[in-house]
Amino acid sequence: MRLLVAAMASELEAFPEALEGFDQLVTGEGKMQATYALTRALSANDYEEIVVVGTAGGIDPELDAVVHEIGSALQHDVFDLEGVAGQHVSLPARVSTGREGVLIATGDSFVGDAGITAVIRPSGAGLVDMETYAYIWVAQQFGVPIRAFRAISDRAEDGALVDFRAAIARCSVMLRETVRQEYGV
Repeated sequence: MRLLVAAMASELEAFPEALEGFDQLVTGEGKMQATYALTRALSANDYEEIVVVGTAGGIDPELDAVVHEIGSALQHDVFDLEGVAGQHVSLPARVSTGREGVLIATGDSFVGDAGITAVIRPSGAGLVDMETYAYIWVAQQFGVPIRAFRAISDRAEDGALVDFRAAIARCSVMLRETVRQEYGV
């Protein structure tokens, strides 16, 4: 059995309530809720794989507004004792799914400001979200393989929150098609 994970129920809107071979989990938004909910799910059940679906802001203008598989994640909103951005005091700077894909920058705030996007962009991240780093880190702690797919909902700049709200249904349809293509369900 696999675990299909999303931060928000609206990201699963295009998915059937029951998807053969998958349990479903909605964690809530942000790193803390993602960590807590996924830890509880993995403590209660054995899964062969975690499949994350959701939306992300596109901060690399070269990335098309489609679904992208995530290869690794960093936290853009943490600093180590020397003040180095993206370096946590006790967590790895980057976590990896073990697959080829886009680097995503995870933080606890919705990014919808060109100034913040400009600060994150030099990290090399192509996308920004609020949960992926946490999902990958938790999966690693439990030794469960993980794949993450993120659909670009907005460009993470001025007006992004309005764009995001309008884009969730479109993104859910694209994510559903990706899961259908990847897993045949």
